[in-house]
This record gives sequence, structure tokens and C-alpha cells, in this order.
Amino acid sequence: MPPNLRLITAAMAALLLFLTHSTASHPQFLEAPAFRNGNSCAPPHDNSSNVHVAMTLDYSTPYLRGSVAAVLSVLQHSTCPENTVFHFLAIPHHHPHLRSTIAATFPYLRFHLYSFNPTTVIHLISSSIRRALDQPLNYARIYLGDLLPPSLTRIIYLDSDLIVVDDIAKLWQISLGPHVLGAPQYCHANFTHYFTPKFWSTPFFAAAFRRRTPCYFNTGVMVIDMIKWRREGFTQKLEHWMKIQKRYRIYELGSLPPFLLVFAGNVEPVEHRWNQHGLGGDNLEGLCRDLHPGPVSLLHWSGKGKPWLRLDAKRACTLDNLWAPYDLFRHQRLISDS
Repeated sequence: MPPNLRLITAAMAALLLFLTHSTASHPQFLEAPAFRNGNSCAPPHDNSSNVHVAMTLDYSTPYLRGSVAAVLSVLQHSTCPENTVFHFLAIPHHHPHLRSTIAATFPYLRFHLYSFNPTTVIHLISSSIRRALDQPLNYARIYLGDLLPPSLTRIIYLDSDLIVVDDIAKLWQISLGPHVLGAPQYCHANFTHYFTPKFWSTPFFAAAFRRRTPCYFNTGVMVIDMIKWRREGFTQKLEHWMKIQKRYRIYELGSLPPFLLVFAGNVEPVEHRWNQHGLGGDNLEGLCRDLHPGPVSLLHWSGKGKPWLRLDAKRACTLDNLWAPYDLFRHQRLISDS
């Protein structure tokens, strides 16, 4: 074969391999239906009626799949889905693909995409008990005050591994009272488990909870007053504890402990129905768990076990089947048949 022809053939083979890999690596989703659930919804341009939801978008298939399911669940159960505005945080060079994916999956969705640069936080991240907890996007919630526009005065932050089965406007409308943050609290939890013995044996560290009674709360569902957040510098307060962690190793659980250190004991209680968390089991085994007693408005697969992974592996927990109807991921078989 002539040298030039060999080069052309090799180039074409490389191009074909690249295109095949690119197509395979880009998750594809079915188009979601348009929901128009209410008869008396305010026009979308009436900003006073809008509900604002912040989430991260991970380029990797598993968590993007979870985010898409979460968005679908919010829209499907909202009385006025057209009044819900999503604010997505993502790594900048992933924006073009993520934007086109979300727009194609949710043609009627009102959303904005914001750049989160991993270098903002990567130097502050300490290794934790699970690798997924160490990803920079897991810390993006700390920077909501910097990333979102100043005109946004309140936000609901949601993780990617949950579904909402109630009208999210009910959560939006809660009163935060004098607090900057509202979330379901669990005061029966053994709070000492979230920090190392070094933390509790060092008076300077343990004094962080002096004059307040801390309760555990999960940071995957939070209602935040962005005015107070910015005014009182909570991003810097969270970073302060991350810097201490880098030097002294006072906890093992990623981005959760800084929030507990800054906010626990000063959180507006929200009904437990709005974060039935822990459905993914613990951070090591990820075994099946049941719901907590009481009503349910939001199911959250925090922990190691994710419903899409267990469903694909044919090892689903009972509650994973509640997540499945919101899964819009196009498996290879569906793509081939379409």
C-alpha cells in the first residue's frame, strides 16, 4: 500500500474510533413530556411566582442520569412547572454538551448554566471515606453565593440522587425565620460520629459547638437565603474549616462536616418528608434501606448505593423501583431500535 494511502487509511480509522468513542461517551436521553399541571399559574415572566432550584451537572453518565431523573420528578409533580427555574453548576468545558443535552431532553425547561472552576476548591479538598465525595463538584454548593446572580435572593439546593414526589413550591414557601438555611434535622443522630476523636479531644475544635445544640442535617436538600449567605460570608466560613481539616484531619465525610460546623444548631427545621435520605445505604456497603416513618415528599439515595447502578446490575432494592419511572436514559438497545 502506498505511504500516502496508509496515512489516509490510518487517519480515517482514528477519526472513526474518535467518533464512535464520542457518541458512546455522550449519554443520550428520551425527550421529557411538557407538563402544564395548573389552571391558575402566574405567567413565567412574573418573577415573584418563580421557584428557583440549584443543582450540579456532572458530565459523567451516572450522575447526569440522576440529575435528569430529578429534574423530571420536580416538573411532573409541580402544580406550576413552567414557574420553576433551574440553575445548573457545571465544569466550564462541559457546558456545550450539557446545554444541548438538557435542552433536547427538556425542550420547555427554563434553565441557566453556570461555570464552576474546580481550581476554586481542589486545593482545599481532603480525601474522605469514599472517592465520589472528593469530586470538586461535590463542593460547588459552598460557592452558590458567588456563582448565582445577586438578584437571586433564595434558592433550593438539590442533590442529583433524589426524586421529588410533591409540589416543590411547598418547600420553596417555607419560612426561614432568622436563619440563613432550612433543612430537615435529625437531633437523635449521634453527632460525635461525624468528627474524629482528635476533634472532640481538642478544646479549640470542640468549642465550635459551644452555646448551641447541634443536630445532624443532610446537605442534599437545603433552602437558602442568599442575601444572608452573601452578607455574612458563609462561603469563607466553610472554607475556614476545610483549611483546618487539611492540616489536622478532623472529619472523614467530604463536604458535609463543614456545613455541620458552621450551621448545625442554627438551622430552620423543615419537615422530614422533604428529605427521606439514606436510601443508598452507608458510604461503605450501600445496602438496601427502608423509608423513615411518616409521609414522603422527597426520596434521596444518599450513600454508596445508587438506584440506576443497582437497577442496571439487576440487584435493585425495593425502593429503587420508585426511582425507575423517572429514568430517561436511552440504553444502547433503545438507541439501536430507534
